Amino acid sequence: MTQLSALPRWLRGAAFASLAFALLVLGAALRPLVFPETHTATPVLSAVEIGFVQDMTAHHQQALIMVQRLDPGVDPGVLQLTRQLDATQRLEIGTMLGWLRLANASPMASRPMAWMHADVVAAHQHSAPQVTPSEPPGAPMAGMATTAELDALAAARGRDAEILFLQLMFRHHRGGITMAQAADQLLPAGPVKEAARSMIHGQGQEAGLMGVLLAQRGAAPLP
Repeated sequence: MTQLSALPRWLRGAAFASLAFALLVLGAALRPLVFPETHTATPVLSAVEIGFVQDMTAHHQQALIMVQRLDPGVDPGVLQLTRQLDATQRLEIGTMLGWLRLANASPMASRPMAWMHADVVAAHQHSAPQVTPSEPPGAPMAGMATTAELDALAAARGRDAEILFLQLMFRHHRGGITMAQAADQLLPAGPVKEAARSMIHGQGQEAGLMGVLLAQRGAAPLP
């Protein structure tokens, strides 16, 4: 007779129960090693958020180029506006690049404006988008200046430089507001949506000031 069989029946039952529990715990601990479990991480940013942030970063970067190419001898009121634009857009660029790093996404979009395309949006939303895309995938971003326009700005001086800068930046802001409005409508919630709304408000105010400055100089915005 073994030592275990010599134990009272109730004690043998307790011993078997303890052994079974220990094996169960051990099996649960070893299971991930034998059968690796796959976990799907929740994306930091959606495809629409990534596309908007990538495109708006590039959009902001061109605004900084325009500020850099403006004649430093222009009216102090225009220079004050440029300093405000430079500070605001640099801060927003830093924030957006931080989001892209967290999402492990490239800072540049392979297909600019694709996030505004209905097919792309529908693939990442439960319902059809409520905004009609203004640009087909891969199209130039709204309000962007051409290389020739940037070169003309760099060569302009005095009043001509002021007018051309205000015209280019006014159009640039209108394009940025269009992009931000699309993101606001496409995104249900979150920090990217809030940033888009802030851009709509801030750039709207700046565009209004640029319109006043153009009128003071007898010039009209570009179409």
